[in-house]
Amino acid sequence: MDTASAPVGSLQHCCCQLPEMGDTWSQLPWPGPPHPAVLLVSLLLAAGVMHSDAGTSCPVLCTCHNQVVDCSSQRLFSVPPDLPMDTRNLSLAHNRIAAVPPGYLTCYMELRVLDLRNNSLMELPPGLFLHAKRLAHLDLSYNNLSHVPADMFQEAHGLVHIDLSHNPWLRRVHPQAFQGLVQLRDLDLSYGGLAFLSLEALEGLPGLVTLQIGGNPWVCGCTMEPLLKWLRNRIQRCTADSQLAECRGPPEVEGAPLFSLTEESFKACHLTLTLDDYLFIAFVGFVVSIASVATNFLLGITANCCHRWSKASEEEEI
Repeated sequence: MDTASAPVGSLQHCCCQLPEMGDTWSQLPWPGPPHPAVLLVSLLLAAGVMHSDAGTSCPVLCTCHNQVVDCSSQRLFSVPPDLPMDTRNLSLAHNRIAAVPPGYLTCYMELRVLDLRNNSLMELPPGLFLHAKRLAHLDLSYNNLSHVPADMFQEAHGLVHIDLSHNPWLRRVHPQAFQGLVQLRDLDLSYGGLAFLSLEALEGLPGLVTLQIGGNPWVCGCTMEPLLKWLRNRIQRCTADSQLAECRGPPEVEGAPLFSLTEESFKACHLTLTLDDYLFIAFVGFVVSIASVATNFLLGITANCCHRWSKASEEEEI
């Protein structure tokens, strides 16, 4: 089946087989050795078929040049089904794409740059990057992603830059979301809805240089201390957005810059009680319990006496 006649939603265009030269000659209607002119025409036609079947035609509404496919700002509601096989740079930015089909990138093993910013994506299908082993730059900013699951970047070990900024509904990043991305240098998580980020999510990124986390509603409780300590020791240029990273809670540190918190700020998190403290608390609890019982007993007696006195007064009046 020719690629041009394939259904719009088909993702199997990369699996079609190229025609063999023997098949082309067998279809020639004349017997005997071909004329040189006919041979030339046949070779040109065969080359044209191969060119078409290789999926190198440019999608409608897109421009293609030097392995760069630009489909940005075309008001697309879905991704183009057929791309040139040798695509290295794909831009689908500034559209209205709400979903990417599973296996969409399976055929494009040369892909280095994927730009999906400013769309309506709420999630990505599992295993989308399984075959995109050369992908280095991924932009998912200005979308509606709500979480980053553990398998989102599975097998995409060549990633150097990931932009997840300006996803206002992004509430959770799985502790293993970036597992295996040893070449990752730049990670942008700014302007989302993150209140907490697990240290485990960043510990496996030895090459991380720039981390943008400003513009999130961080809750700077005791659980935030390990992350802040790691940031001070590992990240070289994380102060690039330090003025934008602020605490939204608890109330005592609301509005404080995230990176202004010191070990003193988390001193209360390390308070431990001694045996004397526990004994004192137990003694106070016992005394309070006895006092409560005694108070209730006295109140009961007082109420009973008042009731009897009131009844006696009524009988005397009669």
